[in-house]
Amino acid sequence: MIKIGPAGSGGLGNLKGVARCAEMDLDCMEVEFTYGVRMDLKTAKAVGTLAREKGILLSVHAPYYINLASEEREKLAASKKRILDACQRAHHMGARNVVFHAGFYQTRSAEKTYERIQKAIVGLQKQIARRMWQVQLCPEVTGKPSQFGSLEELLRLKKETGCGITVDFSHLYARHQGDIDYARILKKLPKKFHAHFSGIEYGLKGEKKHIRTTSKFFEPLARELVKRNPDITIISESPKPYEDAVMMKQVIRRISKE
Repeated sequence: MIKIGPAGSGGLGNLKGVARCAEMDLDCMEVEFTYGVRMDLKTAKAVGTLAREKGILLSVHAPYYINLASEEREKLAASKKRILDACQRAHHMGARNVVFHAGFYQTRSAEKTYERIQKAIVGLQKQIARRMWQVQLCPEVTGKPSQFGSLEELLRLKKETGCGITVDFSHLYARHQGDIDYARILKKLPKKFHAHFSGIEYGLKGEKKHIRTTSKFFEPLARELVKRNPDITIISESPKPYEDAVMMKQVIRRISKE
């Protein structure tokens, strides 16, 4: 099943955001902790209760300030805490997938960066298991070659740690300068996965910013998804996430009827 919904609440607050998803016949919503986890547990439970009542599947995006490859002890500890804080709220919301940008290469080799991030994820998974939180870590494909997070790196992480992944197709598009083969990518992916999509502005260094999604830009991916019908949640990350999520659902429906 192809499920589509917005990133964030569009400034409405998460409770109203969930309600708006239901009103607009959307399927899911990603709760954004972009600049810090400030939601208390009571609110997390309330958001989760409403989402279950409305049939809206939740996911969570942890803060941006994360670098699991950092060699500075304080920065690494702070990164882990931000992820765990997001995981705790996700558990109380009933949100399975916790999305985050894993880290940066900086002066390290790609392999050394991978080793540090892999070790950190395994450690986080052990803490999550001890707390019995029903969540899955889902590092995200990133939009710049200078950032850790190629599709190949994340698929290796998934294989070696059992974590989930977040396939941001727009980041892949920017990372590879618009050279993208959705059929080839989907063949590499599991039947069930979490994803992001939007229009994207990019340059030689990769992603610049997310922009509005057009039906023309989404349709090549939509056609491949309809062919395969994976169990996928697609989060719209455009500046108008609700409106563009609705458009994306309409494209899927139209292609499905052809």
